[in-house]
Amino acid sequence: MKSLNEDLKTGNFKQIYLLWGAEGYLKRQYKERFVKAMLPEGDTMNYACYEGKGINIKEVIDLSETLPFFASRRLIVFENTGFFKTGGNDLADYIKEMPETTFYIFIENELDKRSRLYKAVKAKGHIAELCTQDENTLKRWIQSILKKEGKSMSEPDILYFLNKVGTDMENIRKELEKLICYGIERQTITREDVDAVCVTQISNHIFDMVSAVSEKNQKKALDLYYELLALKEPPMRILFLLTRQYRILFHVKAMQQQGYSRKEIASREGLHPFVAGKYMDQAGKFTKGELRKVMEEAAGIEQDVKTGLLADTLAVELFIVKYSAAAEKRPARK
Repeated sequence: MKSLNEDLKTGNFKQIYLLWGAEGYLKRQYKERFVKAMLPEGDTMNYACYEGKGINIKEVIDLSETLPFFASRRLIVFENTGFFKTGGNDLADYIKEMPETTFYIFIENELDKRSRLYKAVKAKGHIAELCTQDENTLKRWIQSILKKEGKSMSEPDILYFLNKVGTDMENIRKELEKLICYGIERQTITREDVDAVCVTQISNHIFDMVSAVSEKNQKKALDLYYELLALKEPPMRILFLLTRQYRILFHVKAMQQQGYSRKEIASREGLHPFVAGKYMDQAGKFTKGELRKVMEEAAGIEQDVKTGLLADTLAVELFIVKYSAAAEKRPARK
């Protein structure tokens, strides 16, 4: 990102940019900044955007060959085309000799670094991976937004906020806007404000449910289940998400026992490092045998629902009740 910011600051633009990765907010922000910096405001004659698959490459090349209209450059943006996985060979050949007045910005979620188009872009332009940001970066970003609005939030409350809304920057921005408006007359934003106006992400809801189960807090586990039902979440989707949670915990537990670090676990499981840390803490409350047993039980319940032996709502409720029940106290042996 440092190189992107430097280009925006100096105005010395590469002819091709490839912005890719999981963080949609950053991709959108940089796209908008580059379009604004590379073209005069309101210049629709020299700007084109192609989105999705099935794009006509010949049409793109014809447009690319057209000289800009009373301007120094023509800018073409491509979003989620899949060209860096399949179908981009013709464009890869073309960009080696494209006019100096034509500029490209590619925005993709996934790509294949072995593709001809990736190699051609790398040779002629700049490639930036915009992935999910780590915990410290997100905290600094949140603090900077609040500071601009004359607000502040303690670090523990920022962590509480992230636990509730997740690590997606687009969602964080929306939830922060709600908090700022809610506490418009106050300088400090608290976790009580977070609870009052912020929406808990479904994934975090499921995480809290598993935590309640592991702590044998049956009331909390069932309350969370009923809240998800009230939000119109289908019972079998809730069971699927619960099972997925236990499966991730099983993998994390196994990697912890093999000595993997939080960063390595996050990479292997495709998790944000902040989230990986939460999983590592939660995995410590289970044995691998317990996690395996829960997953097997969930598979059995899914089969019972499919064959009509149990109603879906009741089946998931019984599953939660069984694994959140406090262990029976047995009389001490004499």
